[in-house]
Amino acid sequence: MAQPAQKQNRQPGRESEMLPKPDYEPLFPGVGRLKDKVALITGGDSGIGRAVAVAMAREGADIAFAYLEEHKDADESLAAVEREGVRCIKFAGDIGDEAFCRDIVARTVREFGRVDILVNNAAEQHETEDFSKIDVKQIERTFRTNIFAMFYLAKEAVKHMEPGSAIINTTSVTAYQGHKTLIDYASTKGAIAAFTYSLSQALAEQGIRVNAVAPGPIWTPLIPASFSPEHVAKHGSSVPMGRAGQPNEVAPSYVFLASRDSSYITGQVLHPNGGTVVHS
Repeated sequence: MAQPAQKQNRQPGRESEMLPKPDYEPLFPGVGRLKDKVALITGGDSGIGRAVAVAMAREGADIAFAYLEEHKDADESLAAVEREGVRCIKFAGDIGDEAFCRDIVARTVREFGRVDILVNNAAEQHETEDFSKIDVKQIERTFRTNIFAMFYLAKEAVKHMEPGSAIINTTSVTAYQGHKTLIDYASTKGAIAAFTYSLSQALAEQGIRVNAVAPGPIWTPLIPASFSPEHVAKHGSSVPMGRAGQPNEVAPSYVFLASRDSSYITGQVLHPNGGTVVHS
């Protein structure tokens, strides 16, 4: 199913401006798999981050989420989480800033007393047709948001995590296939996969599991904020299932990796990507 052609002129995009709106509501009732847990999620204002926040809330987790400056979207996410009967707080700021990352971990612990789940999800991407036109400023900015922030947040969060806690990182199908117009973005996503594999080994003895999710083409604000209207209209059409995925089709992967259902899984990547075969 194609989306209407559309374009947003700012990163990382606004869900409130999308047509149609992404589906983020969980498809099924919760069963308490994350009861009494606390999840800190980056990019929780929209897209996959919002869907993960609501899905984890439905399973009983209190939610803290960070976002850049999309205040309207963030308010909608907060309201959606609170409708699930749990507590929620939100933080506006730049996760590329190490001080901000330290602060949001500390504020989450002050408010909720703990951090059990860290979801490193926020990202940015900038399509560039000519590789030689990717400047140093863009490279540094993309790496700072997409991978540096994961180091900053994980370093702080593990100080407060008990055995049984989980870190879940969002990588991408582009880490495995590459992308000719998203070279810096795809490079960060490859780094995230390696970060996941390595950190899982470093934290195994502490009983902290580290896994990742590598979505394919998902209908999120990052799409109209990154590509031409013509590209947006065809987004997802090239995968075997012939369509873009919805955020609520990806969020269950994060819930699974955060819960005791995946207690013997660490250092792995799940691939909700519409049927593209990859080998991790």
